[in-house]
Amino acid sequence: MSVEWLAVLTSLFFSLTANHLFFHTVFEQASWSAPKTWLLAACLFIAVTAAHTALLLCLLARWNAKILVSALLLATAAAAYYMNRYTIFFNGEMVRNILRTDVREASELLSLNMFVHILIMGGLPALLVWRVQLTQRPWKRTWLIRPASIVVAVVISVVAVLAVFQDFSSIMRNQKEARFLIMPGAYLTSFARVLASDGNAATRKRIPISEDAKLGAFWGQQRKPMLFVLVVGETTRAADWGLNGYARDTTPELGKRNVFNFSRATSCGTNTEVSVPCMFSPYGRHNYNEDTIRSHESLLHIIDHAGIPTVWRDNQSGCKGVCDGLTLRQFDSNQKSALCDGERCLDEIMLDGLDAELREAKDGNLFLVLHQLGNHGPAYYKRYPAAMATYTPACDTADLGKCQREQIINAYDNGVQYTDHFLAKTIDWLKTQKRYDTAMLYLSDHGESLGENGIYLHGLPYSIAPKEQTQIPMVMWMSPEFMSDFGIHRDCLTQRATQAISQDHLFHTLLGLLHIESRYYDPAWDAFAACRADHA
Repeated sequence: MSVEWLAVLTSLFFSLTANHLFFHTVFEQASWSAPKTWLLAACLFIAVTAAHTALLLCLLARWNAKILVSALLLATAAAAYYMNRYTIFFNGEMVRNILRTDVREASELLSLNMFVHILIMGGLPALLVWRVQLTQRPWKRTWLIRPASIVVAVVISVVAVLAVFQDFSSIMRNQKEARFLIMPGAYLTSFARVLASDGNAATRKRIPISEDAKLGAFWGQQRKPMLFVLVVGETTRAADWGLNGYARDTTPELGKRNVFNFSRATSCGTNTEVSVPCMFSPYGRHNYNEDTIRSHESLLHIIDHAGIPTVWRDNQSGCKGVCDGLTLRQFDSNQKSALCDGERCLDEIMLDGLDAELREAKDGNLFLVLHQLGNHGPAYYKRYPAAMATYTPACDTADLGKCQREQIINAYDNGVQYTDHFLAKTIDWLKTQKRYDTAMLYLSDHGESLGENGIYLHGLPYSIAPKEQTQIPMVMWMSPEFMSDFGIHRDCLTQRATQAISQDHLFHTLLGLLHIESRYYDPAWDAFAACRADHA
């Protein structure tokens, strides 16, 4: 067999076995009794196959064909498994998640079913490829045949699209995210773009936004030092938050601690790689530009530069660049603690050593960020101690396909209740710090799908993401001394908590609340401005 025919057959195999979700998404609302639906399906099938053929012909040579095709077969089988199981779109955000996922997170996504699928849909075809004898021809002939083959493949793809261009353009307009379901083209092009973008970012320094930051005149008055704790949650959705009116009381401890619950909060993204840099940026979702956000310093750099020491304590997979150059504490899951099992530590581990942080700050102001492991899926059952398994039976495996949906929700809700417990313990610790004005703000990075419309986990493109992935819990607690010294009107803030708020407000709200002057501060995005005495 020639390399050209190997490319054709490989592309045909991908179209037949790895693109079910793409065709299902495009034709979900179509009428199969209409002849034009069949014409559109046939033309899209031909176009996808021909486009992949052209791509492979650009990559394959006789000496590398078997290696590259085998690697693509295995990778595409894995990608198709997760796409079909969890409805994953391989856009740049998802690819960046994959590249930044640590070994522990990745291991939780492995299952016997996955390995069986990869073996059958990737391993067996790869073995067949290695039994093929690729024909050898003079290089001059190859240089004639290969470009001609690429041109033919491109022409076939273009003609197939033009034959149904009106319907095709409608799909691209109304279902443009569907292109991230085309395998293997979607993940190959997304990987290339992300690697190029990250490579450029690695060669340049972050653009400063903290140079003019300073404490306002407010800090010239005699008062207690401030201790502020910002808890960045993980994968907790508003729909299962007890304080938001969920049928289950998953927040019994916070309900007893006089907190402000923001019941209409939304995230900037549907995954940590997007949401965390975005919420600490002055640009946010309303002015979103990924390169701009990642190339600039964050809110934390402004706070630290203004003179309030900033410490990031991490029980997750890092701060996604927002704490670069600042103090970062990460926890060893192998440490001897009842909270750690060698793979992960429960979030309460972040409360260990907080008194030492205060001593290091020498009784001055301190801004602490606690980045939770939270409810990161799919291993929800590992996110809470056995003593907090309130809702049973709970799914006790990371392979969600082995559990009933009710069991998955039970495990997830147990994790939500543990977050409630963790936040309550954080507040209780702050209450003991009498020499400080203390406050805590909690917000999750994004939500989670738990089987609604057959979708699980998170990470869908924001434009088509369901509300379960974008609506998040947000809670504020302040000591009476903090409210008094910082001039916060309780009734006003109680009313504000009933109104819409998003992660876009975080940057400007904290600058305003902490009385930090910066040219990047925008009072229009300061959610608490009207509730402070200095703005009354």
